[in-house]
Amino acid sequence: MLPPSVSPSARPATGAPIPPPIAAPAEPQPPPSVITQAPLAEVSERPYDLILIGAVLALLAIGTVEVYAATAAQAAARRGDAAFFLERQVVFLVLGGIAMWVAATLDYRILRRRTFPLLAASILMLAATLAMPSLNGARRWLLLGPLSFQPVELAKLALVAYLAASLSRKAEKVKTFTVGFVPHLVVCAAMMMILLLQPDLGSSLILGATTLVMLFVAGARVSYIVMAILAAAPMAYQLIVGTPWRLRRFMAYFNPEAFSDREAYQMVQAHVSLGSGGLTGVGLGNSRQSLGYMPEGHNDFILAPIGEELGFLGVALVLALFGVLVWRGVRAALGARDTFGGYMALGITMMFGMQALLNVGVVLGVVPNKGITLPLVSYGGTSLIVTMFLVGLVLNVGRRAEFVSRKRLLMNQSNPIKRRQRVQVAVG
Repeated sequence: MLPPSVSPSARPATGAPIPPPIAAPAEPQPPPSVITQAPLAEVSERPYDLILIGAVLALLAIGTVEVYAATAAQAAARRGDAAFFLERQVVFLVLGGIAMWVAATLDYRILRRRTFPLLAASILMLAATLAMPSLNGARRWLLLGPLSFQPVELAKLALVAYLAASLSRKAEKVKTFTVGFVPHLVVCAAMMMILLLQPDLGSSLILGATTLVMLFVAGARVSYIVMAILAAAPMAYQLIVGTPWRLRRFMAYFNPEAFSDREAYQMVQAHVSLGSGGLTGVGLGNSRQSLGYMPEGHNDFILAPIGEELGFLGVALVLALFGVLVWRGVRAALGARDTFGGYMALGITMMFGMQALLNVGVVLGVVPNKGITLPLVSYGGTSLIVTMFLVGLVLNVGRRAEFVSRKRLLMNQSNPIKRRQRVQVAVG
């Protein structure tokens, strides 16, 4: 008896050969030399990182309030206007907001095409500061009439853009010593040498550390990085021991009480401010150290009045906000659509993190005084505007559209699933 699925009329005659099944015509195959790839489609841009924006705005708000609280008494006594520094800070905030908006909306890949002109301009401007008059014992500013500009801030942007463009272009060659390691160190060393002549040891350390971190992330050999650090150690020793005022500042770090009226004066007053704040602080506007006891309390030592008026909780809030900034910056770098944007976002984020750590370490007495501002919090013109521009670049990298295959895009549209999916980035 035949199975139900087989018709009696379809049964072949006894002894007759069973005809083979008819195969479908084969599709023409491309020649071996042709590589087929699904066309790419651009997905709409992602929204701005609101968490990063919130952390930046919170740091700016805390910094603006504390700049006014730390300078009101001295500004009223010396300039007859308690809001003198506050008004200038608000102007810098407006200019910085415009700079951040521009950086967040333009195509950041323009910097890749303008890397070398930007790098050359920053080095020339750094060298031009050596011919300027000395201010507070240093030549770090370009004086343009009533205006002043600090070229080291532009040098930070130029160095990160150069490293990002070079590392993304060299790819696996970064592991080689002569091609992937030495050229980047030469450019960084040129900037550091000029900064040391100004002198500006703190900024040179930030640039050097940022360069080594980016090289490490790009895949440079750890032995090369260790060798560079060991080679720089004798020079650092000579810079400290061979310079009398640096040696005194270094000795004041180990024995602040012995130099409390000179090199360690700011450090001691900062410790008094932090100790007076306790857990919750003495309240906004009630700082005693800001009544002439804390010089430059609105610049490098802005964390001291924050600790006095807002207490330990205020300092912890500032550190937590910087932690959020670093977290979201690294996230933007990992989600970048191209390697140049990823390296640039990572370099900017690491620079912010190391500068903040160095500033906090100076205020707390963990490291010697280096004259480094606290990003987004300290009073400043050039530093605040350029810092906000760099934040805009990180926001830009984090929101740029990604490229996925058109086939996958059509599949996602025909079968929508309400869950987060990782998009495969196609790097050209």
